[in-house]
Amino acid sequence: QVQLVESGGGLVQVGGSLRLSCAASGSTVSTTSAMAWFRQAPGKEREFVAATTWIGGSTYRATYADADSVKGRFTISRGGAKNTIYLQMNSLNAEDTAVYYCAASRPGVRRPTQAQEYDYWGQGTQVTVSS
Repeated sequence: QVQLVESGGGLVQVGGSLRLSCAASGSTVSTTSAMAWFRQAPGKEREFVAATTWIGGSTYRATYADADSVKGRFTISRGGAKNTIYLQMNSLNAEDTAVYYCAASRPGVRRPTQAQEYDYWGQGTQVTVSS
């Protein structure tokens, strides 16, 4: 059985930083699985934030949402046994307030920005940015 356990959310002031972590357990999530972060703000649909996909050896590709609101401020990384991911979030603003979800796929995902590509989801961690 696959479990995704997120941590690191909380309350932070505008301009602050947070680092989210997600650890996956279970044999179907491997070093070649794609893992990603999505978020959902109140009253809005879940949206893609960032993903890390295996491209060979020990190399992973990071993909970010096209929106300018994420690029340059958020960094996704993969560490440990390669089924742990992190999301470093800097220069946070009120629009970043959301529940952040970790997601993992079976190996072979083709569209890492699409939620339907992911088979497993965490319970979500709340990030609140206050002014």
